[in-house]
This record gives sequence, C-alpha cells and structure tokens, in this order.
Amino acid sequence: MTQEPAFAFVIKELLARRHGAETAGELLANSPLLGYLIRKTKAANRGSKSRGSFANLYAIYVLAEDYLAGEFHVLGGYSEYEGAKFTNLMTRQRQLPFGEKLQNHALNSRLNDEFHKFYPDVQARPILRDVSTQRYWLNESLFIVDGVNIADDVIEIIDTYVEARRGSFSAFIDACKKIETLGGTKSDEGLAFVASLLQPNADARIFEIVSFAIMKVHYGDKTVWLGFTRGAVKEQPLILYKTGRTNANDGGIDFVMRPLGRFFQVTETLDMKKYFLDIDKIEKFPITFVIKTNMSVEDVKLRLRQGAQQTFGVTRVVESYMEAVEQIVNIPLLLTYLQETIQSGTFKEVIREIIVQSRVEFNLNDDEEAMIRAMDE
Repeated sequence: MTQEPAFAFVIKELLARRHGAETAGELLANSPLLGYLIRKTKAANRGSKSRGSFANLYAIYVLAEDYLAGEFHVLGGYSEYEGAKFTNLMTRQRQLPFGEKLQNHALNSRLNDEFHKFYPDVQARPILRDVSTQRYWLNESLFIVDGVNIADDVIEIIDTYVEARRGSFSAFIDACKKIETLGGTKSDEGLAFVASLLQPNADARIFEIVSFAIMKVHYGDKTVWLGFTRGAVKEQPLILYKTGRTNANDGGIDFVMRPLGRFFQVTETLDMKKYFLDIDKIEKFPITFVIKTNMSVEDVKLRLRQGAQQTFGVTRVVESYMEAVEQIVNIPLLLTYLQETIQSGTFKEVIREIIVQSRVEFNLNDDEEAMIRAMDE
C-alpha cells in the first residue's frame, strides 16, 4: 500500500479546522485541485525526493490572491473581470519566499500541463489566459467545490507548506553551522551528517549542492600545466563552477571545470534516455555524470551501454555515446572524496560551500558575506 504524503495530514487538519471534519473529507474527495496540492507538497517532508515545486504552486497562489483581493468569492462577477496583468503576477511571485528566480513557465503552460497529466479526465485547467492582452484568470470552477469556495484554503495551504519548507532549509543551514563549529578535522558527527545528504532518498537539490561542494574541494588542490606555446606553459589550479540553480533548463550542464572545460551533469534517474538526451544537447561533448545512486560505476556503465544498444542498435552510434561519457561519479566515490577532505583538513571548506550554495538556492535572507565572516571568527 502506498503511504500517504506526510503533508496531506496537515492539509486535512487545516480543512477540518476551517470547515469541519465531514466537509473537509468531502472537499478532499471531490476536488482535483486539492488533490494536486497534496501531490505538489510532498517535499514538506525533509526526507522526500521531491523538489519544492514552488513555481506551479505560486502560479496558483498569486491568481488566488488576486481573486480574493477583488472579493469575487463574496461579490461574484468573476466572469466579467478583465483579468490580472502578467507583469503584476510575475512581480508578486518573485516577492514570495523561494520565488526570486521564478520564470513565466508555470503561468503560461507548465502548471496546466502537469495538472492535466495528473487528472486527464478533468477538462478544466487551473489557469486561463488571453495571450493577446497578457491577462490571466484562475479557473473558478476548480475553486468552488460542492458550493464551498476554497480560494482562502488554497492560500493557507501553500503558506503553510512554504513555512514548512523554509523551516526545514533553515534547520539544514543551522545543522551545517553546528557541524562547522565542532572543531577539528576528524569529526565523526560532521562526516556522518554530510554523508546523510548523499543518500538516495536525500532531497534532490541538496544532493546537487553537496556533491558540488565536495567535488569543488576535491579538485581545489589540484593543478594542470597549460599554455598556447611551450614557453607560455603555466601551472593553473582546477576550479569547479556551478553554472546555475538546481533543476535549471541549462542544456545539461550543472558544473563546469576551468581551465579544462569539463562538463558535469547531476542526476537522480537511471532512465537511459535522459542520459542520451543530455549528451545530444551538447553534441556529444564529453560529460561527467554525477548520479545519486549506490550502484557501482561498472554497473552504471553497463546499463548505459545496454540502453544505447537497445535505443540505437548500430555499434558505431553506441560507441559515440559511450565515448561521450567522460566519467561516472556515484555516491560511494563522493563519500571517498569526502573522507579525503577529512584527512587533508579541508572538510570545513566543504561545509562552508554547502552553506553558501544553499543560501543562494533557497533564497534565505541572512547576508551571506556576514555569515561567512562570522564563521571565520
């Protein structure tokens, strides 16, 4: 039996408090929109593999806010409303926690497409829009369930979810700070904490951040000799850069290494088609895959080859894809790199990098530079 998401109980209690237990049960049973919110708030549980899903949730949120601000839930007449301006909705989304970098995809199509995927038999979509005027409406039919208007409920559900997420990320940052202050370079507690963030059931974004921090420090003391001419050859340090936020549409490049120009892609899937798509995006330029799996490197490569053979069949094509896989970095290898930082005395740098990248990713409000200075005191 599939276990119900932990946050579903919070939603049930919230609805019961607002409407009574019997009505709450009927709303949950009859509302696809509430069902969708339950699906999208799985990540409130700290151990969840789900990402935050703020883009789609905030698309619903800002339109519900606009709806309530116009008191259409009380006065009616929403069908005659001229609609919310796109620019106002985007501005409001980016004012919300975790919303600073959100783009227009959820408002324009992504929310509706995903909702339809989960509820293919429901003809209504959450968002209506007029492309020519850039005006948007929520689909009021999804917000009125058995005569009950749930717009206020939707706002409170999302607010509660966001606070739960922010609390878990803040707790994560606090835990990092605590580990950093333990002192010494052989802290078993610190090592165990970071290692727990690399497990297959870890949050996907945190896994990407932690793997980046470990690999950046791992390569940080390594150098290469490069130059355009023999006389110009110089020793240069290897530096790993994070190219953007996690889960970004960046063409399959999560990290880039200078000066070698190595590409790294972080993934939690073993769907072979996804690997081939990433390789195609960069025209078979060599790429290192950092994979959230305990499967051995040899087994991952075998699955890749088998997948390529099933997909393409032609030996030359199969080999071209396999040659594009520069390296496989799995969880055991990351743990080896992490153990090396303990031995070399650079573990503190891993923690510092995790904190910095997490604060950028999750838009936490404390000043990053001041935090780093405080850590050094």
